[in-house]
Amino acid sequence: AGMNGTAIENFVCVIFNVSFMNCTWHVGRAASEDTQYFLYWKTSRKEDFTGCPSYIKDNYGRHTGCRFQNVAIENKRAYFLVNGTTNGKNIQSYEKMIILYKIEKLTPPLNVTVNCTEASHGCEIRWQPPRTSHVKRHACFKYEIVIESK
Repeated sequence: AGMNGTAIENFVCVIFNVSFMNCTWHVGRAASEDTQYFLYWKTSRKEDFTGCPSYIKDNYGRHTGCRFQNVAIENKRAYFLVNGTTNGKNIQSYEKMIILYKIEKLTPPLNVTVNCTEASHGCEIRWQPPRTSHVKRHACFKYEIVIESK
């Protein structure tokens, strides 16, 4: 239902700093300046959708994203629905399921220390795993060290 080309496009979500999530989208190609979008989400099929707590807006005041806090990745899946209105008429809705751990940007490793000694002509680099809400086994992490100068 709704006029073709009014649904949102390029819907992307990112989780950062352990429990913050931003979702953004582009306005539909056929959407007018007075089109307004509303995002709803849930983390299981059984529960009801809840609305976006804090919208990101464009220059026309249209909702083009949403900011979330205290997002728990344990639930693994999230279901998103974006619908809206233009001139009081409904527009095409958009739905997407996202596996949450796949969209997490990890924090850098913590407490990085470097000890170099002339005696061994070498350096020891130590660190602790990044902060994350869902990875329980530290063996799951892979690290890469880039040495830029000797």
